[in-house]
Amino acid sequence: MAPALAVEAEDYLGWLSNERGRAPRTVASYRADLSSFSAWLDERGTDLLGASSADVAAYLSHLRSDLKRSSSTVARAAVSLRGLYRFLVAEDLTSNDPVGTLDVPRAPAGLPRALRRDQIEMLLASPVGDDPLIRRDRAMLEVLYGMGLRASELTALSLGDIDLDERLMRVWGKGGKERIVPVGRHAANAVKEWLSGAGRGALEPDSWATQDDARALFLNNRARRITRQGVWLVVRRHGDRVGLGRDQLSTHVLRHSCATHMLDGGADIRSVQELLGHASITSTQRYTAVSQERLTEVYRQAHPRARY
Repeated sequence: MAPALAVEAEDYLGWLSNERGRAPRTVASYRADLSSFSAWLDERGTDLLGASSADVAAYLSHLRSDLKRSSSTVARAAVSLRGLYRFLVAEDLTSNDPVGTLDVPRAPAGLPRALRRDQIEMLLASPVGDDPLIRRDRAMLEVLYGMGLRASELTALSLGDIDLDERLMRVWGKGGKERIVPVGRHAANAVKEWLSGAGRGALEPDSWATQDDARALFLNNRARRITRQGVWLVVRRHGDRVGLGRDQLSTHVLRHSCATHMLDGGADIRSVQELLGHASITSTQRYTAVSQERLTEVYRQAHPRARY
């Protein structure tokens, strides 16, 4: 029996489905590829996080030579593995990318997607009204963009993690790493409205299901701590409302937008690294390429000596 997929691989598959909008059949193909590779590694006494470049090369050779798989099947397996390890590195779940140095089929890496500021403004203005869940949605969107949080970091927030007087928030990142981030004025006001009796208070039950739910900053409509799936649904619902499809918007796009707009506004890269909780400056440097690309575009459009 094949071993169960590692939590990190399940996170990747969930990201493909919920944030990248991959079709169920596509995600199932990725799952099959990762399960096959995981089982192959298990027989050799290692796992996905411990795999080396030699392991990946040997596995692809095994598919091609021993199992006589077609070139397209081997290429798809290589793409699945490359996508997994890129995700793990980007999420600071590992610094090891055993596929990065191999000559395997590669798609253009692309730059992190970021919304324009007017698109952000439309999205943040989408939750209109004083209904408890509308107040929650407004606060969640402001926090995701304002602090550049991951969906998992947002769901982990508890009441004791935010100080509205000092406008500071304690965030628990990858690997349980703690960081303190400033809370912007709009986010602070939105969270304050959510924490009022007409917001979170209106959802509080007579008896909590668990103490963890009682401590949670953000709740679902059943008074349980909101899940990542719940966060994705909130973002998608308001994105659809203002004309931003799933190919344009995700929780990660809000995080990318936060970083890009800060750099555009003159923030130094180390400050952005600290805000986002990147373990390595390399992860943050991706956003400088986005800002440079925008600078080049604006220059070519605006400067009279650049257009001819």
